[in-house]
Amino acid sequence: MQATAYTYDPETRSGSVLLDDGTPVEFGAEAFDAGGLRLLRAGQRVRIETEDEGGALRITLVTLQTF
Repeated sequence: MQATAYTYDPETRSGSVLLDDGTPVEFGAEAFDAGGLRLLRAGQRVRIETEDEGGALRITLVTLQTF
């Protein structure tokens, strides 16, 4: 799934993305680390992997979207 980086805190390595419908979804350091990224800027297109956790999306991986 694709999204747009919205926030990112380099100290905690967590942040949030906006899905293409505008829905914000937060991610933790585990998802950021799984993608192998070193930095993320607001507005970057990212690819995310998610899992359904009791009706809520949980991001398990964040990486840059490449074409």
